[in-house]
Amino acid sequence: MSPAETAADLLAPAAILRKEELLRDYRLGWESRHASLAGRKEVFMGKAKFGIFGDGKEVPQLAMARAFRPGDWRSGYYRDQTFMLAIEELTLQQYFAQLYAHPDVEAEPSTAGRAMNGHFGTRLLDEDGQFKNLAQRKNSSADISPTGAQMPRLVGLAYASKLYRQNPELHQFNQFSVQGNEVAFGTIGNASTSEGMFFEAINAAGVLQIPMLVSVWDDHYGISVPAEYQTTKQSISEILKGFQREGEGQPGFEIFVVKGWDYAALVDTYQRAAELCRTQHVPVLIHVTEVTQPQGHSTSGSHERYKSKDRLSWEEEHDCLRKMRLWLLEEGHASEEELSTIENAARETVKQARVAAWEDFFSPIKQERAEVVEMLTKLVAQTGTENTLQGLVEPLQQNPAPIRADLVRAVRRALRQVRGLRSGARRSLQNWLEQALAENADRYNSYLYSQSEAAALNIEEVPVEFAENAPQVDGREVLQACFEANFRRDPRIFAIGEDVGRIGDVNQAFAGLQEKFGELRVTDTGIRECTIIGQGIGAALRGLRPITEIQYLDYLLYAIQILSDDVACLQYRTKGGQKAPLIVRTRGHRLEGIWHSGSPIQMVLGAIRGMHLLVPRNMTQAAGFYNTLLRSDEPAIVIECLNGYRLKERIPQNVGEFTLPLGVPETLLAGDDVTIVTYGSMCRIVLDAAKQLAEVGIQVEVIDVQSLLPFDVQHLITDSIQRTGRVLFADEDVPGGATAYMMQQVLDEQQAYRFLDSQPRCLSAQAHRPPYGSDGDYFSKPNAEDVFDAVYELMQEADPQRFPAIY
Repeated sequence: MSPAETAADLLAPAAILRKEELLRDYRLGWESRHASLAGRKEVFMGKAKFGIFGDGKEVPQLAMARAFRPGDWRSGYYRDQTFMLAIEELTLQQYFAQLYAHPDVEAEPSTAGRAMNGHFGTRLLDEDGQFKNLAQRKNSSADISPTGAQMPRLVGLAYASKLYRQNPELHQFNQFSVQGNEVAFGTIGNASTSEGMFFEAINAAGVLQIPMLVSVWDDHYGISVPAEYQTTKQSISEILKGFQREGEGQPGFEIFVVKGWDYAALVDTYQRAAELCRTQHVPVLIHVTEVTQPQGHSTSGSHERYKSKDRLSWEEEHDCLRKMRLWLLEEGHASEEELSTIENAARETVKQARVAAWEDFFSPIKQERAEVVEMLTKLVAQTGTENTLQGLVEPLQQNPAPIRADLVRAVRRALRQVRGLRSGARRSLQNWLEQALAENADRYNSYLYSQSEAAALNIEEVPVEFAENAPQVDGREVLQACFEANFRRDPRIFAIGEDVGRIGDVNQAFAGLQEKFGELRVTDTGIRECTIIGQGIGAALRGLRPITEIQYLDYLLYAIQILSDDVACLQYRTKGGQKAPLIVRTRGHRLEGIWHSGSPIQMVLGAIRGMHLLVPRNMTQAAGFYNTLLRSDEPAIVIECLNGYRLKERIPQNVGEFTLPLGVPETLLAGDDVTIVTYGSMCRIVLDAAKQLAEVGIQVEVIDVQSLLPFDVQHLITDSIQRTGRVLFADEDVPGGATAYMMQQVLDEQQAYRFLDSQPRCLSAQAHRPPYGSDGDYFSKPNAEDVFDAVYELMQEADPQRFPAIY
């Protein structure tokens, strides 16, 4: 008995569809197909840059949509246009608006023109950045292009249903869930199942037993590479048979296999599978085979280059819409005339939507062009430089499809030619340019971070308070008290990670919290960093407040792609339509060896713009950051000092309430000679060096930046440099890493170069990772003697008689 037959025995048969429902699906299928065909033509006509379409997958997506209910979630694949049309979260005009990259969120609500076509998402937030009632809506998380990268987030979307069902404290949050009855639907192409993220997500879902329904659209190819090079046995369902559960109540998956052109079987399979997933919280995989791709992979090329004539002929014969047409006729559901009428009407509907979308997109640009041409013409008349400026006007007038860059480029070049001229036309052109740049900044550069009242920079600072007799405890105990207070305050907060639960993490900051709050709140995971992060992203999208732990900063490499391509750019790529306030807790800097003592800050800084990056020097500072972040609606990474958990600190009496502002450095030591800018574990080393420097008459000012993203929003470092005239940037990253970043922020962004009396200096670690052992640490990362020498050299240059050479 096959896995599909075994699962079918557990469920009641699917409902019989009425004729009007069947014909509605047929109409939607053809509207989607004609949209794909028209979209390809629009790209080749130059009206869009690139196209990737969902043709060939219409019928299985129609069947999937029939099983999708309000409150459910999609984490999908960039060919799911038919599904989005069927659940009425995408219109054909919006489909073409995305193809044209329309930057208006009303016209293109998924991405406001920021992602290429085929990347869909519903707007989860209102105009104030607050969550809508997601339990009553059909929800789609925002798509991303990296293949397989939708899978980690899918685990989290399904995991949230488990938490909402099993944790009674969460039942009150009925705007997010109806006691966990929601299914997370995922879609992926067969070739992308070769990705490690897919297998990691499948394993995680099987362990967690969550309502995750994954559809694999199997068209046999990954661009030009056929299945024999992609998948063992050329079948993902075959190689996943070991995940098949042995019976009801047993762990594992249910696996269904169904042909992508068999409408009746598809509807039946999805109804059965979704009901099983929803009621029993069993993960399900549906392997949809014999799917075709009529136009090939994308507009980048033709599939005739790599598919045989026999394969192309087979695909034509097994086209899902052709097969559905034959089935409707054979079963007597419709006549030839009815179906032909539907097909012709679908073509006309798509044409009207395409024309309307282009007009809506292009009309404002034409109006802006008319304004620019009029102003340039006046400028020509006023300046008498017809031959020069007219050369800008005529191409702009004659361009059949200008873009906004053409207008701004022409205006900037015109103003360049009349620099220094006093005229009303020139002033009008300047005013237009200023307004255009501001408008385009909103269109293309806004919402990297939250703009709501709950943005991290808007969280009110609450000063830390210490009782007079506050005891000195291990730093880890400060974090433990902080986490406990927040867990009591907000039942939506939970923590997951390797060794987080039973032993309270490897450094004991969660020690005892699982016993107090239960396994649903403080949970161990397998060794799977990528899906730990994905589990947090999906849960955060659904209104929960996850703290996801990556045991060591070096291991962030396993998850950096997901952090970069998914959560970091989520607000940006939806223009404020979605948010996932995920907290990633990790530890790094000094300790033992190559893989447990990393400070790859340069890598992180470059990859996660859109998240905050916080680098507290001790656990009290870390606690203040956690308190701030857990009250904000933005994602962040907090890097704790690996060698600080056993150092003594006082527990604040408001340990769960005090907040630390982001982007505000702290001056740890005042001085007049040299400013030293650093963070994390280097703070203690720099303070040690500062003490030694004071012994030879050099007074340094030590500044802990605390927060790298954002960085010194009040320009306090520049104020220090204005007093000292000299600066040293010091950290444990590679040469040219975070020290170079800090230097750019201070000298370029803050323009502190104006106050320098000496060359700015950077002190970093060696280019390699540190060897194991104390000597390896000393000779590989900056030490107090290195800091002393770097500062002393600066002072020797300024006053060689007072500070003669040491060596």
